[in-house]
Amino acid sequence: MDLQQLRYVVAVADTLNFTRAAERCQVVQSALSHRIAALERELGVRLFARSSRRVEVTGAGAAFLVGARESLAAADRAVADAAAATGVVRGRLAVGVIVTTAAVDVPELLQRYRAQHPDVHVVLRSGRSDELAAAIRAGELDIAFLGLPEGARPTGVESVVLDHDRHVLVVPAGHRLAGAARVALAEIAGETFVDFVAGTPARAQSDQAFAAAGLARDVAYESGVVELITRLIARGLGVALLPSAFIRPLASADPLLALVPVADGPRRLEYLVWSRFNPSPATRAMLDVLGVRAP
Repeated sequence: MDLQQLRYVVAVADTLNFTRAAERCQVVQSALSHRIAALERELGVRLFARSSRRVEVTGAGAAFLVGARESLAAADRAVADAAAATGVVRGRLAVGVIVTTAAVDVPELLQRYRAQHPDVHVVLRSGRSDELAAAIRAGELDIAFLGLPEGARPTGVESVVLDHDRHVLVVPAGHRLAGAARVALAEIAGETFVDFVAGTPARAQSDQAFAAAGLARDVAYESGVVELITRLIARGLGVALLPSAFIRPLASADPLLALVPVADGPRRLEYLVWSRFNPSPATRAMLDVLGVRAP
């Protein structure tokens, strides 16, 4: 058994397709299939159930994958640590972001990081704040940008606050409140709302603000995609509360939207988080680019 076989197994498990796995590993499919079959004979178990149309991970394969991923991560970390000892940062950096990140210009940050550390392979993943924090704790991500309601803190990870922000009301340009100097939650509780999916940290920010004010509201439309939320608002189907630093640049370019300050609106904190356990050289290099000092 060797590391290349482990990489082949992980690639097939991730893609559930031998052709795509071979493309990812940059080998011909026949070679990848042969090496996996040889590994299965060596182990005496089938790692994958396969037919002409589908591939599934077997129970033995799922058990094997845990150690395989750990072994590959350890091998990659060893290479990265050896390179770091010579002053060269290598390896992989997995970055997580929420779609409403505003405290950092993520594309500009990644461009700057690549210019300083061209030997690091950077991957980017978007998701919910709770999912990204869990991925950091599980070792699936190295660093992430989160947004949480005021009073909430990331747990089980190292963190630093990047910014504080207050939500604004987003309404269609022709709405009765467009142009208002300021509104209160009580004035807008009767509106039809567009919001993020219930149970997510992004949704919790508004839910908690209305609950604290003793108000109920009607959320008729839910979406995890900001573009869809703003399109629904532009069509006059509802209003929304969104982080001001994120939505202002978008609204300024869209004449169909108007923003209204909310006196008692939700507050959001943006966090940078990373693993508490022995951050990789690539992670430490990103913290340096951001001007954050790791413990």
